[in-house]
Amino acid sequence: MSTSAAIEKHGGAPDAKRPLRLWLRLLSCATVIEKRVRQRLIDEYETTLPRFDALATLDRAPDGLTMGELTRLLLVSGGNVTTIVARLIEDGLVERTASETDRRSATVRLTPAGRAAFREMAAAHEAWIETYLADLSDADTDALLDGLHRLRASVERNRA
Repeated sequence: MSTSAAIEKHGGAPDAKRPLRLWLRLLSCATVIEKRVRQRLIDEYETTLPRFDALATLDRAPDGLTMGELTRLLLVSGGNVTTIVARLIEDGLVERTASETDRRSATVRLTPAGRAAFREMAAAHEAWIETYLADLSDADTDALLDGLHRLRASVERNRA
């Protein structure tokens, strides 16, 4: 793409709208990686990213979580979590235990089979991410991590 075409595409001088261009680049990188991860989870493990996320969250809570806690940590609706957990229970990956003090509440936790399945998927997931980012040097990675840390702090400071 020529410089003039790039200027036209981005709506002005090359430095115009840099924050917006950065946001769009971050979003496109995250979207590409997420699409690849979603497809590999389906192809290799016949599972979805929301199921993987639920298993990952439960793996970090060996004593289990209430459905409300799981919903809050996954940042999705209670109905979505209920559906995901019901399928994980059907597959023998998660178990639900009713609360002894509150019949409306239940704790969900990974079964041994669920923990083993998640650990296998997590190792594969980590390898996929390493492959996708393989062309970045350690210095590139450190610079991106530092920049993203500062970006997160800026977003937190400048809530609107």
